[in-house]
Amino acid sequence: MIRAPRIPEPTNFDVRVRRPGKKWLVANPTAKRPRALWAPYTPTLQAGYGGLCGYAAMVDFTGGTIDHFLGIKNHRKLAYEWSNYRFASATMNSRKRAQDDRVLDPEEVRAGWFEILLPSLQMRMTERVPARLRSKAAHTLDRLGLADGERVIRWRRGWYEMYQLDRLSIDGLREVAPLIADAVERSR
Repeated sequence: MIRAPRIPEPTNFDVRVRRPGKKWLVANPTAKRPRALWAPYTPTLQAGYGGLCGYAAMVDFTGGTIDHFLGIKNHRKLAYEWSNYRFASATMNSRKRAQDDRVLDPEEVRAGWFEILLPSLQMRMTERVPARLRSKAAHTLDRLGLADGERVIRWRRGWYEMYQLDRLSIDGLREVAPLIADAVERSR
């Protein structure tokens, strides 16, 4: 995981999403899934995050999704609140589901809390994670398959192999997978 920036709310968000969204929630109190009025703002959030999924700490060229950090299932009133949105890969968002604040908020993470190990490409938390958050960090690594999940390891391997084959510079690697770039620099 990496620290995700807090992106300012777009100026037209209230008019285009929050207000009509709240009306929709009142008119459809039993609907399982609210209308995705937030979807047009995915590119805004993606750009603000530099294209990096806050959980996987890598660029997701499949486009990514808006993650409701506090899930709609348990926090319906936050479905249309900008402050509740995080940019995440669809895989991470799907794995997280309604874990809500049982996982670390990417906006809460600080530099150096997680690292990638070479050559395994596994992610682990470091001693920099505050004691009060270590259990939550461990749960996040496990729940999202970030430590050693097969899918995320393949994803990391793809970026790492591009670097090893000189198809990506260390600066390019840092842009698409900063924790892998840190691991490469530590290994030099």
